[in-house]
Amino acid sequence: MFHVKQIENSTDRSRDPTNYDVIVVGAGHAGCEAAMACARMGLTTLLLTISIDQLAHMSCNPAIGGLAKGQLVREIDALGGIMAQAIDATGIQFRLLNTRKGPAVRSSRAQADMYHYKTWMRESLEGQEALHIKQGMVEGFITEVSSKGKCVAGVYTQSGQEFTSRAVVIASGTFLNGLIHIGMTCYPAGRAGEFSSVSLSKALADVGLDLGRLKTGTTPRLDAKTIDFGRTTAQYGDPDPKPFSFKTDSIDREQTPCWITHTNERTHEVIRSGLERSPLYSGVIKGVGPRYCPSIEDKVVRFPDRIGHQVFLEPEGLQTREYYPNGVSTSLPIDIQLKMLRTIPGLEEVQIMRPGYAIEYDFVCPSQLGLDLQVKSIPGLFLAGQINGTSGYEEAAAQGIMAGINAGLMVKGEPALVIGREEAYIGVLIDDLVTKGVTEPYRLFTSRAEHRLLLREDNADLRLMEKGHKVGLITREEIGDLREKVRLIAEGLKDLENRKITVSLAGGPKQGISFLKALRQPNIRYDDLVNYNEKFVPAPGTEVAEQIEINVKYEGYIKRQQAMVEKMRKLESMIIPEDLDYKILGALSREVRDRLEEVRPGSLGQASRIPGVTPAAVSALMIYLKSREFRRQESGTGKGPSG
Repeated sequence: MFHVKQIENSTDRSRDPTNYDVIVVGAGHAGCEAAMACARMGLTTLLLTISIDQLAHMSCNPAIGGLAKGQLVREIDALGGIMAQAIDATGIQFRLLNTRKGPAVRSSRAQADMYHYKTWMRESLEGQEALHIKQGMVEGFITEVSSKGKCVAGVYTQSGQEFTSRAVVIASGTFLNGLIHIGMTCYPAGRAGEFSSVSLSKALADVGLDLGRLKTGTTPRLDAKTIDFGRTTAQYGDPDPKPFSFKTDSIDREQTPCWITHTNERTHEVIRSGLERSPLYSGVIKGVGPRYCPSIEDKVVRFPDRIGHQVFLEPEGLQTREYYPNGVSTSLPIDIQLKMLRTIPGLEEVQIMRPGYAIEYDFVCPSQLGLDLQVKSIPGLFLAGQINGTSGYEEAAAQGIMAGINAGLMVKGEPALVIGREEAYIGVLIDDLVTKGVTEPYRLFTSRAEHRLLLREDNADLRLMEKGHKVGLITREEIGDLREKVRLIAEGLKDLENRKITVSLAGGPKQGISFLKALRQPNIRYDDLVNYNEKFVPAPGTEVAEQIEINVKYEGYIKRQQAMVEKMRKLESMIIPEDLDYKILGALSREVRDRLEEVRPGSLGQASRIPGVTPAAVSALMIYLKSREFRRQESGTGKGPSG
């Protein structure tokens, strides 16, 4: 059975009801953002999903945000995405993490009512003009030959429907050749209770893409009626919750607590007794699992000296009694799962509503993509989410909005939007995937961002909203509010320079200094300045005040990171020609040439981040590029030598 159909060069299909500007395959967190972005850019968009009822489903823990992930959600919002608004509308507990640390690593996290979240997202997508949602399993691609060579021209489904388009975004999650494992039992599925997509995986291979195999997992779901919460510790949300979206004024609803308990040595003994029936340790699972989010059996084996592991009991919604025990992801047999859980304080009589499981699935090696998330060898085909080797709703949504934006820009004939590592965590995420590839499910951390003091949650709008406005996802009113905020920050900083205050610094004699210098002192806050001068009027708005204070207190560190960014930009500005033949560069080792050939970096900066490309190789490549440019200028033709 073939999985790719080729058609003749397209004629005018503008009146064909099966023709769209963009087709998005998959309605998880990546697909929802991609489809909304394209439709809001004014393009007719088709969102195809195996099950409309599972649109934006949270297949793992019912939460949005977390360390580095909170930054992603705020960036998605600043570009014009909808994840932040969705969690603001449906969250049941909000917390700001790392509050005792500096602003660079503070991140927001919220528990979601996962059923309300799905409903909110579905209503938003169904209400969006130019966006059409259809149920169907995509089996393969329609391609055509154009001036650019073979390019994607649409998809066809299991039921025989064909849909054509100028761009296709694949956001298939864990559905590609998905295989669920519970103990020694395994069966095909994309998620528990949903079909696996085998043909689409084959179609991706048929168009020449290299695929790999990864594994992830989830926890058993528990019946709250059988949990003794009195034996656990309550964890409450923040008394004044901070919204994710810049469009949300405040969150006023009552919050729901989570509950903390721990595993113990008895738990670990039960787990060890079941390892011979574990698909993870019996060799049944071939895919590589996430190192930073291991299963409970993996934790017990890898950390034998730990006497306990934390377990968070998280409600899945306000209208259900189902709980998610975050921390005990497992693929052990069901009898071992139940026995294990009943050794944990508070869970002695617990009943499992749904068993935990591991899932293996295919992914596309992301080094085959450009920084616009378009497959280099197949114009018009974009990939987003777990298909690129990532884990997490937020990583998926971030890729989804970028793939959607760039698919839309391609259809419009406009340049792609590429966000650099120095501009956003989204840029770090995509650059890591495309440049370094993945050997395990990729998870974003603040430590992956070398310029994280510049990439804070609180300034995502200042960094990215103008870009969202340029592509049509941020309204004129929203960008007007941003520009007013920028003006107020600038005026507030200037006002601090012009005002004087008499204080004693470090216990010395009192002296007259500017408010700006006084605010640099660790014991003085922006709001305290009014105590030193009753005529001082603080800048309006907590967000403006926050930006003024951070800019003043961290000025030296910020300038240092900005200098590093400028230095790196020199490397990024050295463009590597797309047709460069690396075989002629004798100064490079064969290993380096192979890595450069595989990734085909667009700039010297990107080349410097490829694993295996040494500083000496970067220097040699720089010398070649400079000599090539010199010869081009000497020739006066405007074109460099072909080799």
